[in-house]
Amino acid sequence: MSLTPGVLYLLASVGCSVTVAVLLKLARRYDIDVRQAIAVNYAVAALLCWAVLRPDTATLMTPHTPWAVLAALGVLLPSVFLAMAAAVRHAGIVRSDAAQRLSLFIPLLAAFVLFGEPVSGRKLAAILLAFTALACLLRRAGSGRSGHRNPMPGHPASGSPESGSPASGHPASGGSSTGPAAPDGRSLWVWPLVVWAGYGVIDILFKQVARAGTAFSGGLLLAFVLAGLLMLAYLLARRVRWERRHLLAGVALGLANFGNILTYIRAHQSLPEHPALVFASMNMGVITLGTLVGALAFREPLTRVNALGIVLALTAIVLMAPW
Repeated sequence: MSLTPGVLYLLASVGCSVTVAVLLKLARRYDIDVRQAIAVNYAVAALLCWAVLRPDTATLMTPHTPWAVLAALGVLLPSVFLAMAAAVRHAGIVRSDAAQRLSLFIPLLAAFVLFGEPVSGRKLAAILLAFTALACLLRRAGSGRSGHRNPMPGHPASGSPESGSPASGHPASGGSSTGPAAPDGRSLWVWPLVVWAGYGVIDILFKQVARAGTAFSGGLLLAFVLAGLLMLAYLLARRVRWERRHLLAGVALGLANFGNILTYIRAHQSLPEHPALVFASMNMGVITLGTLVGALAFREPLTRVNALGIVLALTAIVLMAPW
């Protein structure tokens, strides 16, 4: 595959997506309040959306604008982002990125169940493989209360994900630690499962926005603004202590988050005849790169069953792509 502009956009989109997970992974190490970072992330993303995509805000003032759906997005976007942060912290980049990418099968299932789309054998096989992959990814070895797992060769157990308070949505106080704490067994599967379900519902809601005739850029801008305002109201109500480093972390998060969206759009625009290539390469690339980064940079242990889940996830994505 030659490095055409479309391919470069695709590589950049994969890199930005994994960068978001890496930033969330590093948040506890540098004692970053993820709540503040996520709030700033949406402000940055909204500004970039307005400046780069130039949405026509007048189209949002029509009677057909699905305000209830957009309001739901405003609530779900920051909520699921906080869940993603907890998933990365407790279950690692590998499981979290894979769970997020497997969420694309929820809209496919909804199309069959809710919208009457005919079921094909290939798509049904992809859905079954995706659910099997998710079960393998969320499985942990052993039944000990401490959540210890038998790592694959070359992945020492000492690199298990850091722990924090999942309910708070931000890292536990105390700064970086000398060694990551062993996560409890429930956190290893609950948070990736929330990410999987949450991003799947978000995808369905964005499809509903498109079905209502709302332009993608306008709907995206409004969703970012609502999400940012909600996070701001929550933080003001909690009377958080604003700090520059948390805000700067949010700027980095927003740049990576919007960069992922923009380059993915540009990849589709640059490769209009190859939508399946963009779709499959993006999702497979994120899972593959996320696995490499998690295993090599953060030494996240994976069992053989988890590794099988990665393979099944990649296979399911290939089957689902509209070849």
